[in-house]
Amino acid sequence: MEQNLRFIINNKDIFVQDNHAKTLLDFIRNEVGLKGTKEGCREGDCGACTVLLGELINNKLEYKSVNSCLLPIGKVAGKHVVTIEGLNNPNNTLTPIQEQFNNEGATQCGFCTPGFVNSLTGYVIENNDLEFHKAENAIAGNICRCTGYASIKRTTKNVIEIINKLNISGDERIKSLVDNNIIPKYFLDIENRLIKFTKNASAINPSKIIVSGGTDLFVQKAESLLSNEISFSNYGNLNEINIIGNNIHIGAGVTIEELKNSELISNQFPTLSEQLNLFASLPIRNSATVAGNIVNASPIGDSTAIFLALNSYLLLNSFNNKRTLQLSQFYKGYKNLDLLKDEYVEEIIFHIPNIKTKFNFEKVSKRTYLDIASVNSAIKIEIDEGLINSIFISAGGVSPIPLLLKRTSEFFTGKMLTTELVLKSLNIAQSEISPISDIRGSEEYKRLLLNQLLKAHFIKLFTDYIDIEALL
Repeated sequence: MEQNLRFIINNKDIFVQDNHAKTLLDFIRNEVGLKGTKEGCREGDCGACTVLLGELINNKLEYKSVNSCLLPIGKVAGKHVVTIEGLNNPNNTLTPIQEQFNNEGATQCGFCTPGFVNSLTGYVIENNDLEFHKAENAIAGNICRCTGYASIKRTTKNVIEIINKLNISGDERIKSLVDNNIIPKYFLDIENRLIKFTKNASAINPSKIIVSGGTDLFVQKAESLLSNEISFSNYGNLNEINIIGNNIHIGAGVTIEELKNSELISNQFPTLSEQLNLFASLPIRNSATVAGNIVNASPIGDSTAIFLALNSYLLLNSFNNKRTLQLSQFYKGYKNLDLLKDEYVEEIIFHIPNIKTKFNFEKVSKRTYLDIASVNSAIKIEIDEGLINSIFISAGGVSPIPLLLKRTSEFFTGKMLTTELVLKSLNIAQSEISPISDIRGSEEYKRLLLNQLLKAHFIKLFTDYIDIEALL
């Protein structure tokens, strides 16, 4: 299934005919011979394979960190891939970032170091006024088995202090970084080189296997995808978030990180950006898409729980024959979808909330960050002086499918919010779920978690109406 591809790796133009489903990691190591990018877990967890991906967005070159083990090369067409070799200075001197890793003893066996250097460099390239906790988040998708992280944190703090003292220009940041030897000189030409590339992004072909983010698909089916024709959901309006009439439309190809950073979404849901930090690591959020998370149909998908509570519906497309379907009706059974053979999700759509609407998302997992939920839940509630006009509550990890708690939501609707009402609702919620005991917890534990998350929604949102002590 070979097709033509054109992109840049470091300072080298790549013109190749190859299988679009081949992972970037395998192409970098086996076809280009750059061994600094390491193969670790092949699940997007360790970060040893992290590279930077540069792309022209609205005529501006932007870089993000991605896991090359989960990224098909078909998705890097027309873009700039930066491996650890592409950050080295031609005179063999260390960059300030590399130097700090060396000075602080932040590398021992060195296997993980390229991923850390790439992730931290990506943060430096894309941000002004660097902050430690944001830099820490940028490298959170990289695991080190040797150093215990203290030296890596010292390195990160030192890098931030050094670069914040430099005269780095926001408008000409790439040039400033080059002038200060933080990235090599060839970066200055990348934007113009990408502009000259022929735009060859093609529309989705529903008859092929459609790859959205690929962060789960390439964990489970990387080998089998090599023998299939694939199509990508990263073109045109599929990458956009828009308001049309009274609705918000989110394209299927929008990544979790793009959703997290969307000013339009933040204006409507001020807490959502922080809550989405609970969704995997930055390199995964940079690739994983909203539609991919929904179609994956995991009973504990974080964004699925969010969109269920927003009472979303899907725009489905098959050769331009379109239909809409409530997200809550999309799941017919475990991994069983109301999706025709040649259909794909084009958009996720939900109403713009009014000023009386509140939203919250809760999640419990063994690790606070970078982990799959044991149980998650989201709520959207419209309340007017204590009267609940409408409410939608979702729950994940407690059923074979991502669940909208319909009977629980109906129980609340039209009633005055009280502590007693919340406590009574717990029994109804328990009657709607059917958790099983597995590696993420026993049935009893998951039932307890859901009760606690439901209480947490009301404790966080309605301290004026709720007796917190009674719920605790």
